Amino acid sequence: MWLYRGIGFNFRPNKYRNKTWVLSVQNNIDGKKLEVSGKVFTISNFISFSRVFIVLPVVYRHYINGYSVDVIIGLLIGYGVFSDYLDGYVARKTNTISEVGKMIDPVSDKVAAGLLFIYTVVIGWVPLWFLWLFIARDVLILLGSSFIKLRYGKVAMSTISGKISVNVISLYWISVFFFRSATLVHSVLLWASVTIMLFSFIMYLLRYRNIMNGARFN
Repeated sequence: MWLYRGIGFNFRPNKYRNKTWVLSVQNNIDGKKLEVSGKVFTISNFISFSRVFIVLPVVYRHYINGYSVDVIIGLLIGYGVFSDYLDGYVARKTNTISEVGKMIDPVSDKVAAGLLFIYTVVIGWVPLWFLWLFIARDVLILLGSSFIKLRYGKVAMSTISGKISVNVISLYWISVFFFRSATLVHSVLLWASVTIMLFSFIMYLLRYRNIMNGARFN
């Protein structure tokens, strides 16, 4: 950078000015700027929140069926999985991405998944240590999100690794719940879940550090 002392202006050649401008535009860790509203009552938020309500009927029917699945349980779990994709799709298509939605979506995932894992731990199908790892990771992520919300007044969106983690953990639970004899698959998905949970937690830590250091986010 050259300084013209007589006038007091900072002068940069065009190539440096262009580079600086590009960096400032790309300084959003979510890749691009999204329009986020303050709406609460949206279809996508309703879809997200509805996932929590599948837990009780699934557990109840599984228990009265002698720990076996039926069509209704399959449909309820299928809705839970499908709705996790549907809410985001609806929010984007209807331009109703909201601060409330960014909070409800992951919280609904964690509550529904946590309750279902607690049930499978109680009946002895999932190891207790996995549940503690699952809870500890999610509590720490929620605490980090809370600090971001307090500092910036908005909720940070989930990371790609976090979404992948949810999918792998869901596959593990489904394999244990619906395919009791597939013990090898259970073991593979168990350790795959642990690996992706730890990896995504590191990604969340890096994201948290970048945001607290001033990086822009949606």
